Amino acid sequence: MNIGPFLRDAVFGPDDIQAMSMALDDVCNTLHLPKGEHPARLAVAERIIDLARRGERNPAVLRDRVLKETGL
Repeated sequence: MNIGPFLRDAVFGPDDIQAMSMALDDVCNTLHLPKGEHPARLAVAERIIDLARRGERNPAVLRDRVLKETGL
């Protein structure tokens, strides 16, 4: 799933969007979150975007940080 719909006013380049989208897919698949605009999926996307705003662009690091925060 592309993170684009969750970005709202955030501006990122195509490579950053791809990295965040990869992280979003990985986290949602690991947590078995339903497709579409589910509140949990929105929370994951917002956290990934927040980490990316702070400078993290590596999809594996984004994924691992979010999963760690969820207790996994």
